This record gives sequence, structure tokens and C-alpha cells, in this order.
Amino acid sequence: MKSAREQLNILNAYAELGSYRAAAALCGTTHKTVRRVVERRQSPSPPRSPRPKKTDPFVALIAAKVRATDGRISAKRLLPLCRAEGYSGSARLRRAVAEAKAVHRRARRTYRPWVPAPGEHLIIDWGEEGALKVFCAVFAWSRWRFVRFARRMDQPTTLRLLAECFELAGGVPAVVLADRMGCLKGGVVANVVVPAPGYVAFAAHYGFRPDFCEAADPESKGTVEHLVGYAKADLVVGCGPFPTPEVANEAAPGWCTEVNGRLHSEIAAVPDQRLATERRLLRPLPSLRPVLGAVQVRKVDSLRTVRYASARYSVPGEYIGRRVEVVLAGVELSVRHGGAEIARHRLVGPGEVSLVDAHYGRPARPPVRAVRPRTPAEVAFISLGPVAVAFLRGAAAAGATRLPVELEQIADLARAHGRDALLAALERALAFGRFRAADVRSILAAGVGVARPAAPGERLAIELPAVPVRSLAAYATEPLR
Repeated sequence: MKSAREQLNILNAYAELGSYRAAAALCGTTHKTVRRVVERRQSPSPPRSPRPKKTDPFVALIAAKVRATDGRISAKRLLPLCRAEGYSGSARLRRAVAEAKAVHRRARRTYRPWVPAPGEHLIIDWGEEGALKVFCAVFAWSRWRFVRFARRMDQPTTLRLLAECFELAGGVPAVVLADRMGCLKGGVVANVVVPAPGYVAFAAHYGFRPDFCEAADPESKGTVEHLVGYAKADLVVGCGPFPTPEVANEAAPGWCTEVNGRLHSEIAAVPDQRLATERRLLRPLPSLRPVLGAVQVRKVDSLRTVRYASARYSVPGEYIGRRVEVVLAGVELSVRHGGAEIARHRLVGPGEVSLVDAHYGRPARPPVRAVRPRTPAEVAFISLGPVAVAFLRGAAAAGATRLPVELEQIADLARAHGRDALLAALERALAFGRFRAADVRSILAAGVGVARPAAPGERLAIELPAVPVRSLAAYATEPLR
């Protein structure tokens, strides 16, 4: 095996001399070796295909975990997950993880600072610290903060605290930006959030526009996310513990006054002073607070429904026998369990029923009598397929008296004319309501000569020329006297 330098000397000698034997004599080798080196140079071997790695089947799993953790998960934590999925390689998973993190860093979005306008945005969110539910709101421009505690994170509680925040701030912002919390979200269509009707009515009463952040994207509301963490660390942990939300709400106003009166490091200003400037741009408060829906407790019966105002509303089947909360939200009814919404319906009248097909696992359909062939003739006819079943139902509805004999004769026609031709004849007979074997036999005998009815087309519009019109006096034979 010649080294790279020796092969280069052989190629240079052959390029100068043009002869295998002369180049071999100059390089001290045989002419066969020179020929092999030259031929290998002229027709190089194809590139070697990359060897498969044991981590190749798990690249998607690794990439998904890296993306879900924003590139912070380690190969040590990914190894047990890959082992559970069937990975049998060594513990050296770091190279595959490093490649996935490099791809994630290249595809990761870039950031640009948000410059809020005064009086425009109020950002709200819920947090949890043990049994306490923490409601946080912050004005984006002035950084004025509002924190309160509650037992539930439902719609009436959220709207009540939001109204209290407006009253303390002295005005209403143009936009209220919220997370996609279930109590304010009525649905999602093509990633567009539809606000709940109760929230829409509340927003119309106060005159602001409801807006929602992107799904699973806490970075789009980092201001209020920071406030939630600050309230937990400084208020709940620093001033607590609080046994009940009522006790916590006694300390929350004083804490808000303290933090709103200090210099904010981000804006280099005092939030209370900035709010005094921003308040001139806020919308005025309405004269009255809106009436928020009351919570009523109902038990889910065996029909997967709850009763409200003499009407029934369906819920998922796993809640049979449990007690749920029924909340009236505008023209809709919200059913909740454990703080989460499990069903939503439009209000119906007394004695009526509102059902959701997803709660029963399938859409509602009328009862259908199954076709069960018993005799050999029936089995042969039904084996022709759905067209035969439709023909049988149509013939039965038409009151065919000799149906068993007719079906046996029709099934025998497949031997002479073939299955496809018989199915086409059955479709035509069904379309024209002819259910005798003689009718099907006539259609088969006609073959391609039968007429194919077509739907009527559009009317033919013809523009006629205008004709001059004369009075009857022009046709008189003698002048009028």
C-alpha cells in the first residue's frame, strides 16, 4: 500500500513522462502499480455513505425534549427517556444532544424590546402558591402593580378582581392582555382565541379590548410573569404564611403600596408617579359595576347531564356522580370542576336539552335496523356491497311482496353479466324505484344503450332585437272623419 506522498510522486512522474514503465522506473516500483494509482486517480471511488448511528431513531425524541426545555435539558436526563423508548447504545448520548441543541439555537427566535404606550395595556395572570391563588395585574407603561388572593380561578373571581384593579387605578386601559386562561377563553379557532361571552360582556361594559397571548409562550407576557414570581417570593413567603385568602388580602394592599412607591429598576421611575401621568390617558370608569354570575352546585346524573332552570346540559362521562359548579356567563352556561371548565353551553329554555356529541363519544344518529342475512340467497345478495343493502331497504320500503325470490334471481345475474355490471344496474334500478328482477334484467340487456339522466342546466338567455311599434291608426284604409 503506497503512502500519499508516494502516490503523489507516481502521479507527477506519469504526468511528466506519459508512460507507465518510465514512471515505474523513476519511482522504483512496477508499471502495474503505476497503472492502478493512475486509474484510481482518474476514477475515484464513490464517497463513503455515513454509518448509521444507534441514536438515529431517537433524534426526534431528543429534539422535542430540547425544544420543550429551551435547550436546557442535559444528556444525563435524556438517557433514561431514550432507554425507555428502546435505546440500547452506550451512555455517550452527548454528541446527539449537542447536535440537537445546536440546531435549536440556530432556529430560536430573536428578541426585540417591547416599547409600551401609556394607557394602552394592562397584563393579567394567575399564579398558585400552595392553596392560595394569586391574581396579578400590571400596567405595562407605568409598571403599577395590583396583587390579590382568591380561592378559585374562575371567571366571576377574575372579573371581580379586574374590576377592583380598574377602580384602584382610576381608569380602564385600552387593552387587557391575558394568558389563555380557561375562565376567559370561549374557544380557539385557527390559533385565534374567542373570548367567553361573559368576558365579552364585561369588556363591553368597561370599554376595553380583550387580548390573549400566544399558547405555551410565557415570554410574550414576561412582565406579569415576573410580577407573579415577585409576589410569591416577597409577599407570600416574606410576609406569610397566610392560612386563608382573606388573611392574605389584608396584607396585599400594603405590599402593593410599598412596591408601587419605590423606584422601579427597569423604568428608573416610581410606578405611582408614572400612573398619575398615565391616568390622564385611561378611559373613564362606568357608573356601575356589572353583575357577575353566581356559582351553583349541581350533581351529574347517570345521563351525563346537570339540570339548571328546568333544562339539561351535558358534561363528560367521567364526572358522573360528582358535584360540579354551574356558572351563568351571559347567554352561556359554564360547568366547572376543580377550578377548570369541563363544559360550556348556550342557555336553552325550560324542558329543553343541550348536548355535546364529544361528551358521549360519538355524534347522535337515528336508530338503524341492522341487515342480518340468514338464507344463502340473502347472503349472496348482501355480499354485493352497500348498493345491494340500499336496494334491499328501498325494495322493503316500496312494499315488494316477492322480495326473497326477487333477491335470489338478482344474485344469479352476476354469473352471466359480472359483478360490476350488476352493481351498475342495481344503482339505476334504485334511482328509478324499480325493484323486480325483471327490471334489473332489462337494464342489463340494454347495456350501454340506456339513457343517463342529467341535471337540468341553466336557462338559455337570448337577447331579441328591438322591434319598432306603431299605433293601430297607421293601418287605417281611409282617413278618420
